[in-house]
Amino acid sequence: MTSLSDSDTTGAVVSALRAAGCVFAEDEAELILTTARTRDELAAMVARRAAGQPLEHVLGWAEFHGLRILVEPGVFVPRRRTEFLVDQALAQAPGAAVVVDLCCGSGAVGAALAAALGDAELHAADIDPAAVTCARRNIAPYGGHAHTGDLFDALPAALRGRTGILAANVPYVPSGEVGLLPAEAREHEPLVALDGGGDGLDVLRRVAAGAREWLAPGGCVLVETSEHQTEDAVRAFRRAGLTTRVAVSEELYANVVIGVRD
Repeated sequence: MTSLSDSDTTGAVVSALRAAGCVFAEDEAELILTTARTRDELAAMVARRAAGQPLEHVLGWAEFHGLRILVEPGVFVPRRRTEFLVDQALAQAPGAAVVVDLCCGSGAVGAALAAALGDAELHAADIDPAAVTCARRNIAPYGGHAHTGDLFDALPAALRGRTGILAANVPYVPSGEVGLLPAEAREHEPLVALDGGGDGLDVLRRVAAGAREWLAPGGCVLVETSEHQTEDAVRAFRRAGLTTRVAVSEELYANVVIGVRD
């Protein structure tokens, strides 16, 4: 049988992806070719990508913080910039014994934190049942627990006052700007994972207001936001009685607001 990665096949895949507007056609072709197990599967994957589905949904996985995270259709795709939030959490609370991944999506943040910490108790929660099902698979290797519900309502009451790291990758796109997102996001990812309300900070404010009672002394809550939302986000954290700072990665275009329970 001819190899899926022979030069003719590779060239055909690259050409199909390039014709569909994929900027990194060569890189994407390599990933698809190494993931597909048969020619029929290869053809189906190329067709799905050419039709505009996110590459991670086509592959069934995304690379995140050194891990291969399972990503199912209809679930928010973890962004590389969110690795910066993970790094900030580990730097702030390197000995955290309890980790909560709120608005968890695929559970990528929780899995990455648990992998780095080694033996932390891990909980992930999301309002979207499809996300929770996906997250459950990704956090299972770390003994993680997945919960369905609206923010803190989803969490076991026993976590109150015990959480060392509360990572909340909240939606922060203003409602009026969702339509400006790339088609991959607005057509294939759940609206609840993108739309942050009028100014994009509705969910962030709710997380800030409720975080303190769930944090252990010295515990931290971290959220990602855009540069122009940072000032309002910091205000929300400080109103909630949290010692607050902002970390920025210009390389990843990442802005993370960090609140600590003193």
